[in-house]
Amino acid sequence: MTSLASLVRAPIDPLAIVRTVSSPANGAVLLFLGAVRQLNDGRGVTGIDYAAYEAMAQRELEAIVREASTRFATTDIAVQHRLGELGVEEVSVAIAVGHAHRDAAYAASRFVIEGLKRRVPIWKREHYTDGTREWVDPAGRANAGARA
Repeated sequence: MTSLASLVRAPIDPLAIVRTVSSPANGAVLLFLGAVRQLNDGRGVTGIDYAAYEAMAQRELEAIVREASTRFATTDIAVQHRLGELGVEEVSVAIAVGHAHRDAAYAASRFVIEGLKRRVPIWKREHYTDGTREWVDPAGRANAGARA
């Protein structure tokens, strides 16, 4: 298997991404799913728009996966991130890692999500139950922009 990194507009299929990293050599197959939650910083959320500088985001996502593959000695890493408008409970990001050992699979998955949040130019605008929308820093820092 070769590593996979992609930006997608269609819903993510968790079983399909798991299949891409499954192998007889892997004693651990780990799946992380990030989903749109209904509450953020005490505010009710109805959905999120994800936008990206797509060419740069794709390159950086691929670089993170290559780094994780090297660091954790596995080519069985797949990551997909949604773009566009998502509702509550929809999967926004999926990371699957196959490895001979669970500790390395967990570490690789953590490395990928943290790198994605820090380095990949993907932005999110939350839609709130009060009808407002606001750009939010994807790394979880204070709000990144003005209300719309």
